[in-house]
Amino acid sequence: MDPRTLTPRYSVSPQISVEDLPQLAAAGFTTVICNRPDAEVPPSHQADAIRAAAEAQGLRFEVLPLTHQTMTPENVAKQQAFVEASEGPVLAYCASGTRCSVVWALGQAPLLPVDEILATTAEAGYQLDGLRPTLIAVATQATQTANEN
Repeated sequence: MDPRTLTPRYSVSPQISVEDLPQLAAAGFTTVICNRPDAEVPPSHQADAIRAAAEAQGLRFEVLPLTHQTMTPENVAKQQAFVEASEGPVLAYCASGTRCSVVWALGQAPLLPVDEILATTAEAGYQLDGLRPTLIAVATQATQTANEN
C-alpha cells in the first residue's frame, strides 16, 4: 500500500489488499473508492472482497471502475460526489493510482489553475503533463458555460 496525498481530503494509491484496510482505517481514512475494474484483478482483489474488508473496518466503500473510455464528465462528477459525501479523508485506488489522479485532475480543472493541478499530481509521483490540453479544454468549457448562465 502506498497512499499519496493530493489534498488533505483526497489520496490515491496503487491496488490495495484486504490486509491494508485496518491500516487505512487507523490512518484516518473514512472512505475508500475503487477505480479499478474487477476484470483487471484476481477475485482476492476485486471490489467485493475489498468492500467486505473496508466495511468491517467501518469504512464507506464506493466503486467507480475507470478506464480511458469511461473517463467521462459523468464519472468525474460521480467521483467528486463520492469525495464530497465522505465524512473525512478519502483513499481512491486503481492499478497504480494514475486513474485516480486523472479523475481528480479533471474534476479540479474548472476550479484550479492547470499548472497547480499538474504540480500537485507530480508531487505525488504522477506525471500528467500529457493531460494539459484536456485540462485546459475542460476549464475553458466550464468558463464558457458559467458565462452563458
